[in-house]
Amino acid sequence: MLAYHKTTEAERSVISDWKYEGEYTLYNKASYEEDKRTGRGFANPKNNFFSFVDGEELVGFTNLVEEEKEVFVGIGANPAYCNQGYGQRMLRLTCELSKSLYPDKPLYLEVRTWNKRAVRCYEKAGFRIDGEPFQETTPIGEGVFYRMVKE
Repeated sequence: MLAYHKTTEAERSVISDWKYEGEYTLYNKASYEEDKRTGRGFANPKNNFFSFVDGEELVGFTNLVEEEKEVFVGIGANPAYCNQGYGQRMLRLTCELSKSLYPDKPLYLEVRTWNKRAVRCYEKAGFRIDGEPFQETTPIGEGVFYRMVKE
């Protein structure tokens, strides 16, 4: 059964070491030690991380960042568990969690337009593309993104 809890220090380190293949290598992170040194990623105090576990297995995480009028959501799956339906389940729990923490604020996320797998997952979870694609530079590089919202 999928459950979540605040991400622990040990899990932050494990997640930072996950390695994706193919076009998804873009999502390979710096080490947690590097995050702590720079104050980014898992060490950024504005981030609010939760881990998803299925039994004893760490299958993914989510990040909820409260903003003035809405909540930004980031989500990541353990590469060993991609394409196994966890994305949908993690997003459902993320939406429930956000509703309990920030009851009056809608969720939004940003996803690279080429990441069709993620876009399909988000759409199945009730998110919709909001507006035209846009160019953005992130800590992992430049890209073209969709903004997706769930009200």
